[in-house]
Amino acid sequence: MLRVDVASAIARARTLAARPGIAMLGIAGAPGAGKSTLAARVAEAVPGAVLVGMDGFHLAHATLVELGRVDRKGAPDTFDAAGFVVLLRRIRGLDGLDHRSGLHRDEVVWAPRFHREIEDAVAGAVAVTSGVPLVVTEGNYLLLDDEPWTQVAGLLDECWYLDVDDDLRRTRLQARHEHHGRSPEEARERTWGSDERNAAVVAASRHRATVIVAADPG
Repeated sequence: MLRVDVASAIARARTLAARPGIAMLGIAGAPGAGKSTLAARVAEAVPGAVLVGMDGFHLAHATLVELGRVDRKGAPDTFDAAGFVVLLRRIRGLDGLDHRSGLHRDEVVWAPRFHREIEDAVAGAVAVTSGVPLVVTEGNYLLLDDEPWTQVAGLLDECWYLDVDDDLRRTRLQARHEHHGRSPEEARERTWGSDERNAAVVAASRHRATVIVAADPG
């Protein structure tokens, strides 16, 4: 499988965006791999690009409490995966690539955005129109081979897997959890608990990626 560095990956994204119509790029990887950072760098490098994160389809925190899944937040079944697939199909419809969508080319598709400050998603936060050259989506499970996640890769022009040293990834995760209010003990428990279990699930899907992107060290 092709392996590239970050600079080459960004150049690849520019090439995708130069094609006619809307290009759709996915960036997958384990928790703490740096997917959001790379997605932001790609979007910054491609004028007019839009970020549509998978995290916008987190089930609401209150819903996870009701379902008894709050301690597993971030696992595949704590997302509205079917809703995410529908959103990607609607974006394809803007480009006329999926005539089943019923959308007109001048319509706007509104996507949600996840806010870590409130640990919940906000609906209708990101606008996608037919004039967008590149839609970048990132998330843990873009390459998962379970329904309905398995449909995601087929809706993207490319889906990358961001590869990073596991020790660095865990260090980042622990720091992130502490930044958002967890104690060092709670942050470590989350990092080595549910995050590590989810990372194993994600790693098993990397063989479905278009290319492997080697994360920048540090």
